[in-house]
Amino acid sequence: MTLTIAFVNQSGGVGKTSLVVNIGHQLAEKGYRVLLIDMDSQASLTKYLDVDPRSLEESVFDAIITGSDLPIQAGLHKMDLVPANRNLVTIDAKLATTEAREFRLQQVLTPHHEIYDFILIDCPPNLGLLSLMSLVAATHVLIPIKTNEKGLEGADDLRETIGVVLQRANPQLKIAGAVPMMYDSRRVHDRLTLEEINKMFGKYTVHSAIPIATDFDNAWRARQPLAVFQPKHPAVESLRQIASNLEQM
Repeated sequence: MTLTIAFVNQSGGVGKTSLVVNIGHQLAEKGYRVLLIDMDSQASLTKYLDVDPRSLEESVFDAIITGSDLPIQAGLHKMDLVPANRNLVTIDAKLATTEAREFRLQQVLTPHHEIYDFILIDCPPNLGLLSLMSLVAATHVLIPIKTNEKGLEGADDLRETIGVVLQRANPQLKIAGAVPMMYDSRRVHDRLTLEEINKMFGKYTVHSAIPIATDFDNAWRARQPLAVFQPKHPAVESLRQIASNLEQM
C-alpha cells in the first residue's frame, strides 16, 4: 500500500519543505520508491531540488487542470518530483465552477500508487483549495510545528480543517502526528512549547524534535538533503527516526 503523506501547516517559515526533502531522502536511502509533490505556488520544493520553475513546460498545475499524467522529474537524490510553478496561483479561479474539484489531485495520483511506496506532498502555507486537495489525496497528514508561541497559533484551525476533511471527503485520513521544528533545548520557551505540543497531540505521535540549525539553510542553498550535505549532523538521526516511524504507519 502506498502511503501518501500531506505535510501541512498554514504558517510559513516552519521548515516544512526542508522536512519533506529530508524525510523523503531518508526513506529513499532505505530503498523505498519516493515521489515528492510540490503543491505550493512559491515552488520552494521545486527550487530545493534544483529545478527552475520558470523553465517548466508542465507542472502539477497542468495535471490537476487537464487530468493529464503527472510531469515527473526522476532521480533527484534518489527521489522523483512533480514540480510546481506560479500557475498554481490561478487554481481557484480555473476550477471555480468545477464539481468535486477537491478530488482532482487524488485522481491524477491514483495511477502512481502501484509505482511508489511513499508520496510526500508539500502543501502551501494556508488552508485553501490546494491544501484541501492534498488532504483528500492523502492517506496520512503530518504536521510540522515551530516550537514557539506562534507555532501553536492556528493549530485549532488546522485540526478543525482536518476534521472537516475526515467527515466529508476523506474519512480514511489518518494523522501521522506532529514534528516539533526549530527546537532549541536551551530556551525555556521552546521547552514549554514542546510540552504543549505533546499535550495537544498526545493521542497521536509526537516525533523527534528537529533542532534549530543553520546547516538546514546551508543544505538548502547547496540543493542537498542534510544527510548529503553534512552526514554526521546530529539532526540527521532525528530525521532517520521520523522516517522509521512513518514506515510503521
